[in-house]
Amino acid sequence: MDNSSIKETKTLSIIIPCFNEEVVIEETHRRLHDVLGTLSDLEIELIYIDDGSEDGTLGVLKNLQARDSCIRIVSFSRNFGHQIAISAGIENASGDAVVLIDADLQDPPELIPIFVDLWREGVEVAYGQREAREGEGAFKLWTAKTFYRIINRISNVSIPLDTGDFRLMDRKVVNTLLSMPERYRFVRGMVSWVGFRQECVRYKRAARFAGSTKYPLRKMVRFAADGILSFSMEPLRMAVWMGFTAAGLAFAGIFYALVIRLMTNSWVQGW
Repeated sequence: MDNSSIKETKTLSIIIPCFNEEVVIEETHRRLHDVLGTLSDLEIELIYIDDGSEDGTLGVLKNLQARDSCIRIVSFSRNFGHQIAISAGIENASGDAVVLIDADLQDPPELIPIFVDLWREGVEVAYGQREAREGEGAFKLWTAKTFYRIINRISNVSIPLDTGDFRLMDRKVVNTLLSMPERYRFVRGMVSWVGFRQECVRYKRAARFAGSTKYPLRKMVRFAADGILSFSMEPLRMAVWMGFTAAGLAFAGIFYALVIRLMTNSWVQGW
């Protein structure tokens, strides 16, 4: 047999971070299983990251793993956060391409075959871009839109508007991310920064299938701060100018105190 005619089977890794998703994880796996069943020419690897869940998420995942040999589980001792969970999944993924998708079903698994088709055409990053976001309040929508526009205005890295971490990445992109030493990781910004051929797939984001958001205001603010501090020099420039301003005012105060001392032979009152 001619070895050149043998076509190597490629592997697709799906990374699903989970935090207190007990009520939705069965449905998430069912939909992923149905979608990935259409990609019969690929080997599938499902990596569920239990990010220190406090409910029965880990138990449900272990039950699923007992029925599905494609499933791997990474379990954290405590909650480390969404970006760390994604990063752990990337480190453990062995696929020729890697898909990131949340467990809450706001990002539809049915888009994965479209990502795969783009990847086969040579696209190295296929990412979802939200046309609409169902089930989210006006404040959440406004803050999300404002964040992306601010970071693009003050950053040298152009991050596509209205995107999350829902995307497919080629192994070349994954290896580049793994070589980056950032401790406070802003994955969507890092993927934009590394370059490669990237294309978007527009979609309407659904409301959560069940459960509640895992991003309260405190986490949203911290996440935004990590993104801005990681990809913009403006906060550093602002700190420098504030330092120069404070130093200038201090020198002006010293000069004023010395003038008063020399002219009136008295110190500034209160010194």
